[in-house]
Amino acid sequence: MSVFATATKSYTYDQFLELLDNLLTEGRTTGTNQSEEYLHYAKLNLQRMRRWNKTYEIGKELQDKIKKQKPQDWWVITEGWCGDSAQNLPAIAKMAAAAAGKINLRIVLRDENPGIMDQYLTNGTSRSIPILVAFDREDRQLFKWGPRPEPAHALLLAWKQKANPEPFDEFEKQMHTWYTQDKGHTLEAEFSALLEN
Repeated sequence: MSVFATATKSYTYDQFLELLDNLLTEGRTTGTNQSEEYLHYAKLNLQRMRRWNKTYEIGKELQDKIKKQKPQDWWVITEGWCGDSAQNLPAIAKMAAAAAGKINLRIVLRDENPGIMDQYLTNGTSRSIPILVAFDREDRQLFKWGPRPEPAHALLLAWKQKANPEPFDEFEKQMHTWYTQDKGHTLEAEFSALLEN
């Protein structure tokens, strides 16, 4: 049995969007941090996800590869305020949908499921999200992806290593500009490589 069976609750992608929308209507977001800053991020992210839902199209090569996959369960650990999630989760949801029922996508909230999150720490210490873990139907782990495409991760690491980094808000704009210019191509390439295994 996978550790995800212990989740307090899981959501489909549409249920996750609805949850976030409902919480924002109440002046809240997912997770334990309910600050104005996180509410602002969550509002932006809901807009980003809705935009990606309308504009992102999976490339034919990846679509064909997805359709050939054996049945899988894809579990995503995330929160509504997470900017990297807003940039990647819509494409991941479209990939799962392209599998015509062979890929079951479920989303769990990081802060409600620390026992799950702690099994998939980034670099063994960080609760970075989103994290996607794929299993076959016998609960054997197939692959893990996250928390962001490699070039985006390199941008973050370079910012963290600067002696005098610009404020996070400025860096965040650079990161989201990278996502907009990339249009999901790097994410597709990374998933294409993972699905070959």
